[in-house]
Amino acid sequence: MSTSFSWPFELLIGWRYTRSGRRSRRNGFISFISAVSVGGIALGVAALIVVISVMNGFQKEVRDRMLNVIPHIQIFNVNGQALPDWRRVAQQVQRNPAVTGVAPFVQGQALVAQGSQLQGVLVWGVEPGEETQVSQIPEHMVAGSLAALKPGDFGVVLGNELANALGVTLGEQITMVVPSGSITPAGMIPRLRTLRVVGIFNVGHYEYDSTLALVNLQDASALFRTGGPTGLRVQTRNMNDAPQIAQDLQRVLPPDLVAQPWTEQNRTWFEAVVIEKRMMFIILTMIVAVAAFNLVSTLVMTVTDKLADIAILRTQGASPGSIMAIFLLQGAVTGFLGTFAGVALGCLIAFNLDPIVSFLEAVLHTQFLPRSVYLIHTMPSDPRFSDIATITVASLVLSLLATLYPSWSASRVQPAQALRYE
Repeated sequence: MSTSFSWPFELLIGWRYTRSGRRSRRNGFISFISAVSVGGIALGVAALIVVISVMNGFQKEVRDRMLNVIPHIQIFNVNGQALPDWRRVAQQVQRNPAVTGVAPFVQGQALVAQGSQLQGVLVWGVEPGEETQVSQIPEHMVAGSLAALKPGDFGVVLGNELANALGVTLGEQITMVVPSGSITPAGMIPRLRTLRVVGIFNVGHYEYDSTLALVNLQDASALFRTGGPTGLRVQTRNMNDAPQIAQDLQRVLPPDLVAQPWTEQNRTWFEAVVIEKRMMFIILTMIVAVAAFNLVSTLVMTVTDKLADIAILRTQGASPGSIMAIFLLQGAVTGFLGTFAGVALGCLIAFNLDPIVSFLEAVLHTQFLPRSVYLIHTMPSDPRFSDIATITVASLVLSLLATLYPSWSASRVQPAQALRYE
């Protein structure tokens, strides 16, 4: 005894209608409109994948470069004063098994001058021997060494962009103007100090390369008159665990100290990126929606062209649900083809974006990402499976929604009226 498998007739007829435009000149225009729908969905999906991947890449690139400089967690006094017993606090922090390094720091703002050049800077006082535990700056030195910051020598390590702006190189001197000066009958007189450039770093993040100056911890304490470190920089095993570790540390720290994770140190920037990503997703999804709802016109024309076929199927016993399923399948196939063509194109571009952009910049003689504006000079891309899956599902759902009305309209066709003029 042999059995044979037969496909549902709705599937066979729906697939036949999908391909009929290619075999019938009479349906050539419908086939063209259907191809436009597929192309529109594909371009919309591809654009959405590429843009979201760039947003992800931009966020990841800037985050990683920030973490070359800033610690995973920063502990400081809420009133801005020096830590009264920073060594004891450091020992408390190091008891946490997730902590890999702790280093003291002094932070302040100042002006640096060389000749006619004047720049505002963020000054960090650091211990060179302990900085490797909490920062990757020592790994990004392009001249000199962080170890050259000897207490009492008043040396300074500058970011490469800051050094270029001042026009200084290794061994040259600059003047630092500290706002916490002396009060005289003539008013406040800022403090001036001559510093010698003993190192230059390049972490790849324009904001820090152009505004950060490092001095020895004792020298910074003397310049800003803090009397000691104003905080501790803490490194953890996993940067993603920093918020939870900060909460754990907060419970054992004195009440006047705050443990702030890196996500809070740059909270405004990261929130802005998330909002921009969400808005770009919504805007570009509208493009996919417009292309998907172009299926409405395609299926309406197909239904009009197939009225006689629908009537014959109804007289042979096909239910309205079966007729609706036929055209739902036709629209679903069109949406499927457009979606997965867009996914393939979008992934191809997203995974090879940097060489593509470099080629276009060379051909067009332009720069898409000015480093002074976007902080980085390459086009980052970070395609994520979760985003691609979300975009794929959204496109398929929109395509199916677009087929509902034409399919429902086809199921309402009355055989007698459809065959009246045949």
